[in-house]
Amino acid sequence: MDKKISANPALLSLSEVASEAHARIQQDFAEINPVIGVMQGMRRMGIPADVMSIDCLQTRKRILIVLHDDHPELIQYQYTFIDQDPGDDYQAVKHADFNADVLYHWISEYFMK
Repeated sequence: MDKKISANPALLSLSEVASEAHARIQQDFAEINPVIGVMQGMRRMGIPADVMSIDCLQTRKRILIVLHDDHPELIQYQYTFIDQDPGDDYQAVKHADFNADVLYHWISEYFMK
């Protein structure tokens, strides 16, 4: 695992949740086959945040998840598309309320529409 990911406990936790949700999605919805990526480029630009993208190549839909250092108790997320720049309209869920079941629901509901 990337040293930067392991150095950020929130990102490591998110990665573990994503791995569990991904495995369940692949079992239940083979046609979705989400692609998960972690981007730490915002940090290189001076923004104290990490981003995870979850893409569905078939529908071109994307879920962006942002972990911002200034709001460690929140997970911000946005439903968007692979070929569009994200907007400013992020929703948020408390980190304590976020788990593989929540992410599984987001993926299955958004990508199957």
